[in-house]
Amino acid sequence: MLKQYKLKNFKLILIIYVVALSVIGVLLVGSASPGDQKKQIIGVVSGFIIMMIISVIDYSFVLKFSWLIYLFSNAMLILVRFAGDNAKGAQRWFEIGGFRFQPSELVKILMILFFAWYFMKYEEKVNTAGVLSGAFVLVGIPLALIVIQPNLSMTIITALVFASLLFVAGLNYKVVVGVLAVCVPSFLILMTLIIQDKVPFIRPYQIGRIMAWLYPDDYPDIAYQQQNSIMAIGSGQLWGKGLNNTDSTSVKNGNFILEPQNDFIFAVAGEELGFIGTAVIIILLLFITTECIFIARKAKDMAGRLIACGMAALIGFQSVVNIGVASGLLPSTGVTLPFVSYGLTSLWSLYIGIGFVLNVGLQPKKY
Repeated sequence: MLKQYKLKNFKLILIIYVVALSVIGVLLVGSASPGDQKKQIIGVVSGFIIMMIISVIDYSFVLKFSWLIYLFSNAMLILVRFAGDNAKGAQRWFEIGGFRFQPSELVKILMILFFAWYFMKYEEKVNTAGVLSGAFVLVGIPLALIVIQPNLSMTIITALVFASLLFVAGLNYKVVVGVLAVCVPSFLILMTLIIQDKVPFIRPYQIGRIMAWLYPDDYPDIAYQQQNSIMAIGSGQLWGKGLNNTDSTSVKNGNFILEPQNDFIFAVAGEELGFIGTAVIIILLLFITTECIFIARKAKDMAGRLIACGMAALIGFQSVVNIGVASGLLPSTGVTLPFVSYGLTSLWSLYIGIGFVLNVGLQPKKY
C-alpha cells in the first residue's frame, strides 16, 4: 500500500495552486456568508490533510478494490434516495448531526477510480462492442440514480467526465466522429422540443430555467438571480469593491442572489475582486487542470493517466459550467466552483481526487 517515493517527483506546484485557490474561496465565502467561513476553513484544513495522506497511498493498491468502490457508490446513491434529507424538492443529502453530506459529489471521484481500472483492464479491447456496452451500462446506473434525485447538472458533468475517460482510454476516432454526428443535431432538436415543452423527462423548473436563460425579459421571476449575477460581475470593474464591503447595492448585502456562497460565488468574486480577481481564479483553475494533464502524460500506466485526466476533466468542466452560469453563458444550474464555493463534501471530494493525482505523479514511468 505504501511505497518508497522520491521527493523530486512530488508535485508541490499543484498543491500550491490548490491551496491558493482554497484561500481565495475562504475569503469569498467569509464575505458572502460570514457564518459559513469557519466551516469552510475546517473543510480546507481537513481536506488538505486527507489529500496528503492519500497522496502516499499507492493508487494501484486502491484499484484492487474497484468493484467494492463501484458497489459502494451505487449503495450510497440508493440509500440517499430512500433515507436522504429532502430540501427544495431534491433528495441529495444525508443529514448527520448538523452536517450535510452529498454522496453524488464523492461518487464523481469514485467513478473516475473505477473506470480508470476498467479501461486499463480492457486496454486492448476498448473499441470492442462488449467493452463499450459494458462501460455504458456500468456508468448508466449511477447516472440514473443521480438524475432522479433530481440533479441533472451533476449527471451531465459526470457523463462528460466519463466521455473524457473513454476518449483518453483510446476510443477510435471514427466512433468519436460518429457520436458527434449524432449528438450535435440531436442536441439542437432537443433544445427545440424543450422550448416547445414537448420533452416529458425534463422537469418544469428545468424548462423554466432554460426559457429564462433564452428569454430573460419574459421570465423575470426566474431569471433575476442570473441577471443580478451578470450585473454584479460587471459592477466590480477592474479591481472590485473590496472584500466585506458594506455597499447596499451589493448582491450579498442586498440579498439579490440567494446563497451567494455556493453556486454564484463567482458573482461575489467579480463584484468584490473585479476583473483582476476573477482572472486570478480562472488562471488558477486552468493551472490546476493543466498540471493534472502534465502528470497524466508521465503516468506509469493507463490507470494513472486516466485518474489524472479524469480529475482534469472534472475540474475543467465544473468550472466552465459554474462560471458560464454566473456570467449568463449557460442556463442556471446548481454546480459549485471547485475549491472556491462553500461545501464540505465538495471540498473533501476534490481534495481526495487531487491526492490520487499526486500519487500518480509520485510514480512516473521509467524511461
